[in-house]
Amino acid sequence: MGLISVIKNAGSKIFGLGDSNEKKQEKIIAHLQSFNLNTDSIQINVEDDKVKLTGSAKDIFDKIKIVATAGNVAGIAEVDDQLAVGEEVVVNLDPVAFDSQYYTVVKGDTLSKIAKHFYSNANAYPKIFEANKPMLKSPDLIYPGQILIIPS
Repeated sequence: MGLISVIKNAGSKIFGLGDSNEKKQEKIIAHLQSFNLNTDSIQINVEDDKVKLTGSAKDIFDKIKIVATAGNVAGIAEVDDQLAVGEEVVVNLDPVAFDSQYYTVVKGDTLSKIAKHFYSNANAYPKIFEANKPMLKSPDLIYPGQILIIPS
């Protein structure tokens, strides 16, 4: 996908005051693992508010979830996605080509409102909720700045 800008002050608050870049890397790995995302073949490099993802994701769906989850961390402003899928590096990946896209939640959004925008049907919100599990625990718990995966 390349470089993705995210809202720095939104997301899971996993960093402590004064965490080194190495400690931030460890915490992002643990954060990804808490959502059952496989990090065995992924390298994470954090420099201040930027995270670079290299290595290999199991499949395109894991790649999209890993990128979104890494971007949903308070204190991260950019995600440099250089992940391969299996053995093949996919640079400048357009998630729309894989029947999904990213959406950044804004104040006042609900999954129903987002579903209405993308699908013209507010009752289609479970499709978005399912695509973002386990990052989303409840359809009612989204916040401004959060990156969501929107399947087509």
